[in-house]
Amino acid sequence: MRSAFPGFLLSCLLAADLAALTLQAQQSPDNFRWTDFHAPGDQDVVVWVTRALAAEKWTAIREIGVEYDAALAITTLRASPQASPEDDAFTVWSVSLTNHALTPLLKGVNLRLLGWMMFAPGQPRELAVFYDNCVDCQASTFFTAFHYRADEHAWTARWMHGDQGAPVWSTNTPTQIDLTQVYAVLAEDNGREFLSTLRHFDYGKTKPSDDFVYIYDVDPFSGEDRVQVLSAKQADDMKQRLCRAQDAVLGLKRGQDSPLCQSLAGSRASRKPVTTPPANGRGQSAPPGARRE
Repeated sequence: MRSAFPGFLLSCLLAADLAALTLQAQQSPDNFRWTDFHAPGDQDVVVWVTRALAAEKWTAIREIGVEYDAALAITTLRASPQASPEDDAFTVWSVSLTNHALTPLLKGVNLRLLGWMMFAPGQPRELAVFYDNCVDCQASTFFTAFHYRADEHAWTARWMHGDQGAPVWSTNTPTQIDLTQVYAVLAEDNGREFLSTLRHFDYGKTKPSDDFVYIYDVDPFSGEDRVQVLSAKQADDMKQRLCRAQDAVLGLKRGQDSPLCQSLAGSRASRKPVTTPPANGRGQSAPPGARRE
């Protein structure tokens, strides 16, 4: 049985932490709105999207967001009537409101809406999400953001390779390797936000460890997705920034309590105090009013 109704995955929203609540309060683009499934004025959009999805497999339409001439639709698929709602698979679609063109953007499970984030100053905020790739397995968690592209009259998702966005965490860790994972969504002084991740592979005595430091952001000039691999001093600086997470978006960070981060966070180079006593036990100055010999 298929249905269309509001209220996207209550269990997922309950699982979201304070960060999600904070981010959701941030302003969405001026021309964006969530469809009210019960409002008479929105029934044309609900009917249009439902017809566009008629040939696809889904159990329910959970949300429809509209910006200009394209809808961002979220559908869920339940394996059976006895299955738990928490195990529902989801698909996010871009639906044209002019010609019924339908484009799947990604599929997964456990979708968490993080709210509207600013990846480029002066540009509309984008709807950021976390999601997983499987249920009851060694899941990986990914990060992406949805935004409307005026040149394509459609929605699109950031940093995608197939159904995989920017990887932030994995429970499927390699054997005989000590893997440390760290991530944070960081904010600049001008409000620009981006994701950075660190993966540290410790091979024990077999070979030196490896660090992989990434930035997932948006090119401020072209507006296109950008993935940067950092090295040398840039990587070292970002590792320090990730582990201290002083400019992390509230709640959108993990791994800072790892031994690696604890070590890095306390390793900032500083000028060591001079503890060697002056020659002949005499200093180079005296307190005010002291008599000099």
